This record gives sequence, C-alpha cells and structure tokens, in this order.
Amino acid sequence: MTASDTAVQLVRLAAEAAADKLADDILAYDVSEQLVITDAFLLCSANNDRQVRAIVDEIEDRLRAHADAKPVRREGEREGRWVLLDYMDIVVHVQHEEDRTFYALERLWKDCPAITLPESVMQANIQRARS
Repeated sequence: MTASDTAVQLVRLAAEAAADKLADDILAYDVSEQLVITDAFLLCSANNDRQVRAIVDEIEDRLRAHADAKPVRREGEREGRWVLLDYMDIVVHVQHEEDRTFYALERLWKDCPAITLPESVMQANIQRARS
C-alpha cells in the first residue's frame, strides 16, 4: 500500500507553502505501510516561534484555497515550538529547529519511502542549507 494521490497532492501543496515561508529541511514520508491513521508525514522546521506560526498559517491557507482541506486537529499552536496539523490523509509537523534536532522525527521514519517534493521546494532546501 502506498500513500493516496490525495495525500501526495496535499503534501506537495503544504511543502510549497512551507518553502514560501522559508521553512528549513522540508521532508515528506509515505507512512501508509506503518500507520493506519494517516498516509504521509510532512516535516519542516523554522528558526523561531514566529516563523513556525507563519509557516502553519500559510500551509492552512494554501490547503484550504487549493484543496478545500481543513485540519481536523491542531496541536501545539499556543507554544509555537511544534505545531501538528492533522488533515487525516497527511500530518504536518512544523517544529522549532531546536525541537526538530532533539526529537529527530526523520530518524524514526527513515525506513519509510520519501515522497518526492516539487523541484521548487528541493531548490529552496538546498539554498537554505548553504546559507
């Protein structure tokens, strides 16, 4: 079993939104084989709490506008360090870079297949990694 077309579309839209708000290290995994609750995870990080919130807002706006999708659950918004957006088909994790390093979610899901992100997102990842 692999992530649904809907999940892949939502991941790509969310990744583009995150990149537009200068998120760092944007990665996506197909977790459909390991979890029954969702098909995909999108992970990204930001330098500060304000940027975490800006990324979250942009992802929500983009998914609502282009896919008529609204999260069924949001967690962590008050603290602004690690916000989880649950869209059922995908779960988006936007983390402060310190929390991203500490929890290392990508290490937990490294055996899952990566979802190919749009070229613009990949280029943004490369450019920010060099800076």
